[in-house]
Amino acid sequence: ELRPMARAANAAARLLGAAMLLLLLVAAGRRAAGAPVVNELRCQCLQTVQGIHLKNMQSVKVTPPGPHCGQAEVIATLKTGQEVCLNPAAPMVKKIIDKMLNQSRSLLM
Repeated sequence: ELRPMARAANAAARLLGAAMLLLLLVAAGRRAAGAPVVNELRCQCLQTVQGIHLKNMQSVKVTPPGPHCGQAEVIATLKTGQEVCLNPAAPMVKKIIDKMLNQSRSLLM
């Protein structure tokens, strides 16, 4: 049988472990909502959204398929600073990319 001091220490250790696990789960959950993960040799987008209204976007970065990821990735930075992964196959996202390409072509001419 454990003494009262040992029981209290054991309970505190379990509580600390549970709190650490909860913090890890909260941190992981914040990154899962269509947000990029990290800049490593793998796909950055775990989930994508179909589109964002243009007035909410600050910039868009398109990463073509390559050795890091087999699919194109479209990452929009919102005016709030949040980054959101867009579905490159979505019609609205295709229009945004076409508009960006046309603007860059007109700047080059």
